[in-house]
Amino acid sequence: MLKFYDKQVYLACGHTDMRKSINGLSLLIQGDFSLDPFSEAIFVFCNRSRNRLKILEWDGDGFWLYLKRLDNGHFKWPTVCENSDTMKLSSEELGYLLGSP
Repeated sequence: MLKFYDKQVYLACGHTDMRKSINGLSLLIQGDFSLDPFSEAIFVFCNRSRNRLKILEWDGDGFWLYLKRLDNGHFKWPTVCENSDTMKLSSEELGYLLGSP
């Protein structure tokens, strides 16, 4: 399992078009969420079926794009967040999300 220490985690509520790659997700982070994709944070996105996740992370000299696809089941995912398009999670909460379909 991935470990993201000392990084803020932003979860994108609802579903995201999984055809988006690094550039598309970065534009979404900047435009829709008013956040900086180059910050010390990771950004987590889920598809409509809730069986795929993408995580975008800037490591100082380039982006990492992680993908997890479940063969069975789906992720527990918020469809709406209070007062925002994103929800902040701790690294521990992200670990629970990634580990339990």
